[in-house]
Amino acid sequence: MRLAVALVFGAAAVLVTGAASAHEQGLHLVRVAHFTAPIYATAAPGQPEKLYVVEQTGRIMVLQGGHIRAAPFFDIRSLVKSGGELGLLSVAFAPDYATSHRFYVDYTDLNGDTRVVQYRSNGTSAILSSAKQLLFVKDFASNHNGGQLQFGPDGRLYWGNGDGGGAGDPEHNGQSLARPFAKIMRLNINVAAPRWQLVAYGLRNPWRFSFDRATGDLYIGDVGQDHWEEVDYLRKGSGVANFGWNHFEASHVYDASTTVLTKGIYHGPLAEYSHSDGCSVTGGYVYRGSQIAAVQGRYFYGDYCSGSIWSLRVAGGQATTVRLEPFKVAGLSSFGQDSAGELYTMSVDSGNLYRLAG
Repeated sequence: MRLAVALVFGAAAVLVTGAASAHEQGLHLVRVAHFTAPIYATAAPGQPEKLYVVEQTGRIMVLQGGHIRAAPFFDIRSLVKSGGELGLLSVAFAPDYATSHRFYVDYTDLNGDTRVVQYRSNGTSAILSSAKQLLFVKDFASNHNGGQLQFGPDGRLYWGNGDGGGAGDPEHNGQSLARPFAKIMRLNINVAAPRWQLVAYGLRNPWRFSFDRATGDLYIGDVGQDHWEEVDYLRKGSGVANFGWNHFEASHVYDASTTVLTKGIYHGPLAEYSHSDGCSVTGGYVYRGSQIAAVQGRYFYGDYCSGSIWSLRVAGGQATTVRLEPFKVAGLSSFGQDSAGELYTMSVDSGNLYRLAG
């Protein structure tokens, strides 16, 4: 299987084709379990035997030893408006979860507004009465809610939000610093009065982003508008980044009347693909597991509509050997990582959770 993908380094576009090497032909997906509308999966520090799977309707289920625990770890279905781009969208466990039992969720409430809330657990199940709201965003549309939560290499909680919805950024949030739309921000959860800090802006809908657990670099799958999907990249230690929406859609001018703000540094996409190959990018992870040595250090991402999955490797801040993988996941909602760095994919449509195998 072969694919031509346009890669953008600064202002230059480079066309790269790639296919799986002979050594990697056996790469495939293994079905692990079935859930109701799975939309994210992750592990908790100190619990290597468990995988937590987020269901869009408002539950978090626990997969352990190949079996799904009957009782949910977390259930706020009565608080969540779900469907389309709405729902319980992700969970992140504090780095000290083994002792603090703190975890964080992003969801859209019954009015469709975004909430980021801290909870605690008893080590087995969530304590719903422990809820502490960290962020509330009044939204004006049902789409482009972002929703990813991740802890970065600095121990901060990172949160992503889209431009608020509609089409073409009607509120001009992409190149605005006044509101919490079209941004990735971070929060120091270990201080008494934490304040959200800007990390990146100019993002249309950073549905899924992740940190390379080996390098600390940030990878962002930013969903495009009419023609282009993009993967963005930010090295560890970089300052504030501007990824250009809505002046740019990927590396292409979308609205020339929008001025690209000069706060921080403008970054073109690491990789992009046209809507002939899909319609909504699903960002993933750099593989850092131990079971498939041949793909160590490759970043995997895919497309919700086509189900296609690609991988690439970054060297010197540039993408190399972009490759279409020999499998698809229809309704690809997310990727996930367990405590050992093994990679998972899932389908919000079929409910299946898969593990990458070699």
